[in-house]
Amino acid sequence: MKSVQIGNFDSLSTAPTNWAGNIAFGASSVLHPATVEQAQAAVRSSHKVRVLGSGHSFNRIADTNGTLISLSKLKRNISIDAEAQSVTIDGGATYADIAPQLHRAGFALANVASLPSITVAGAVVTATHGSGDGNKNLSAAVSALKLITTDGELISLKRGDAAFEGAVVSLGSLGVIVELTLDIVPSFDIRQNVYLNLPMATVTNRLDELMSRAYSVSLFTRWQGETTDQIWVKARAQAGEPAEEIFGATPATIPCHPIPGMDGTSCTRQMGVVGPWHERLFHFAIGSTASAGAELQSEFFVARKDAPTAIEALHAVQDTFAPALFISEIRSVAADNLWLSSAYQQDTIGFHFTWKPDWEPALSAIGAIEATLRPLRARPHWAKVFTMPSDEVQALFPRLTDFCDLADRLDSASKFRNRFVTDLLFA
Repeated sequence: MKSVQIGNFDSLSTAPTNWAGNIAFGASSVLHPATVEQAQAAVRSSHKVRVLGSGHSFNRIADTNGTLISLSKLKRNISIDAEAQSVTIDGGATYADIAPQLHRAGFALANVASLPSITVAGAVVTATHGSGDGNKNLSAAVSALKLITTDGELISLKRGDAAFEGAVVSLGSLGVIVELTLDIVPSFDIRQNVYLNLPMATVTNRLDELMSRAYSVSLFTRWQGETTDQIWVKARAQAGEPAEEIFGATPATIPCHPIPGMDGTSCTRQMGVVGPWHERLFHFAIGSTASAGAELQSEFFVARKDAPTAIEALHAVQDTFAPALFISEIRSVAADNLWLSSAYQQDTIGFHFTWKPDWEPALSAIGAIEATLRPLRARPHWAKVFTMPSDEVQALFPRLTDFCDLADRLDSASKFRNRFVTDLLFA
């Protein structure tokens, strides 16, 4: 790998990998600009550019054979506008960076990711999400953004602009996002309880009742046998005492980890103990080691109305993919209008899969899931592993042509496209 020094940029001499270690990036140089101006200079001087966030992607969406830019060394900018109920942050900030400061100021994000360590910009451009019937995709919290375009110029877009709904979920193919403004709400408290062993038939038959019973509800299952393993219920504190049981599922008596057998103390506080939003809405506590570490991930989203059919179909073929699985999560996300969002104009149910780090069995299992969900037009998570052909993916997003036109306008030199997004969206 070629080491490049431009100005005061910090450059790496060895190729980085993603968080899971399954992707080694092929960049000729990796730059850590300390200022927006340095980032602009890097874009101007590079033939090809991609941005690396926290590395929590499992495919080659962030890869490039050109320049890889990390914004982790930008000065953290967390500017709260109490009157507008918004926070403006820099492009390298993580949820862990901003959540405690928001809480201390009396504010909150309405929705967060499972992991606090991921960059907000990375979550936004890939349409990553939290959970909850009334909670939209994380990208929908964006009200304004600033990005560096192909010639190194800085442009601003805000909610209501003609291009805005196409620019938020961009897969990194429009430019380098150096600033985001997010909607915030008054801070609130959450109590989290875990319930065990809910029959899968109950999930199918009473899904709406189940998912709507709290601010955020997640089901964890290994897709083995006839029951789900865990129900994680995150309820606003003012909703009252937790239920003694949920459709026959009984409360856990010790802290639970989504993956059975792992230490639940790395997760956010459970057992009904009331705490602030940023210490409960994430699945994993700020500063803790999340999930299995060495793993692969996939996720697919179906329209809410099709979710019972999807659950029944997956249950029927569970033996074809369960051996490759650590755990699967089922969660809900409200509809939005962002062109490339997995929840574009439809309430959705997401099916998340955490795979054991064995590539061939995982790919076979993913193929089985895609075949099962294909009749339901399941949309993939952009940053996770999927094998769907590009024409099938393109057909799932009605505004894709508009997005490609927008990309042609903002990135006429195709500087921000890599092989992954070119083959997937522009072929």
